[in-house]
Amino acid sequence: MEEFYELAQKRRSHRKFTPEAIAPEAIQSILEVAMMAPTSKGLHSYSFCVVEDPDTLARLSMSKAMGSQFVAEAKCAIVVMAAPAVSDVWIEDASTAAMSMLYQAEDLGLGACWVQVRARKDADGRDSEEVVREILSLPDDLRVVCMVAIGHKGMERKSQNMDKIQALIKEKVLHL
Repeated sequence: MEEFYELAQKRRSHRKFTPEAIAPEAIQSILEVAMMAPTSKGLHSYSFCVVEDPDTLARLSMSKAMGSQFVAEAKCAIVVMAAPAVSDVWIEDASTAAMSMLYQAEDLGLGACWVQVRARKDADGRDSEEVVREILSLPDDLRVVCMVAIGHKGMERKSQNMDKIQALIKEKVLHL
């Protein structure tokens, strides 16, 4: 279990990527781990769309007014979706899968970052989810939660500051 603790301490969001391609086996591994994520009642309400086309990544990078432009530099973005008709906790199911992707990317030495889509707007005030849906021609029964941008790290980041983490525990955790 110490290995996961170290992975969690090391994992940081990366928004700068190198031009180096990602091995198909790495993408497959990230998808496998995401499919292993816990789901309510084992329903697996989530689905994914793997985007590696540079032009499509550039278009997706403009799906939000702020906080998505780096997607254009990524070598891959995995759009995380879920079906509300399958599970009432589709947001939680999809979020758990996305978080699993972030940890697996780090374990593989790749950089990754969550890009919130649900409940966001693009620069023109359009719903980000509808923009992504239009770009990718997604099915109507799936809702977009987020994208996970992935690539080789364009810069190194320091591990989590454990003094800050300890202070947050004291501030944010209730013991009853």
